[in-house]
Amino acid sequence: MRSPRSIRHKGKRLTEILESHVRFTRGDDTGMRADLSGADLSKADLKGANLAYANLQGANLEGASLREAKLTFADISKANLKGADLRRTDSTETNFSGANLTDAQVSGVELFRADLSGAILRGANLTAANFRLANVHGADFHGAILTTTVLRETDLEGVDLSGLDLSTTLMPRNWKSTAQGKS
Repeated sequence: MRSPRSIRHKGKRLTEILESHVRFTRGDDTGMRADLSGADLSKADLKGANLAYANLQGANLEGASLREAKLTFADISKANLKGADLRRTDSTETNFSGANLTDAQVSGVELFRADLSGAILRGANLTAANFRLANVHGADFHGAILTTTVLRETDLEGVDLSGLDLSTTLMPRNWKSTAQGKS
């Protein structure tokens, strides 16, 4: 894993950007919202980082550790999170639209009202993730693990869950298992 001290973005050390961002999230006037759009954060160790409200649009987070990070209201749209570790993150109302989460570890993640429209979740481990009221229109769940995942109160119209084991997945009321997926 790469240390945040060794990573630079737009001439600044990542540690400096993150410290200023923490001040921003606390309402301190000396802080500044982290703009990490397009940053190369591949294999970065961001475990437990406070990235709430951060701009990570189009960032490369392939293989990064975001385990237990705070990602609430962050913009991670169109980012590459292939093989990233997002276990136990708070991703409430986070924008993952168009993001690549192929083979990512997303177990135990709070995705309440998150936007995953058009996201690629192929082979992702979504065990015990909470998708309540999340936008998953056009998301690709092919080969994803949905063990004890909460999809209740999630609009699954047009989402292909065929071939997935949904036997322990908490599905929306009146969901038609014969039309999509096996139960």
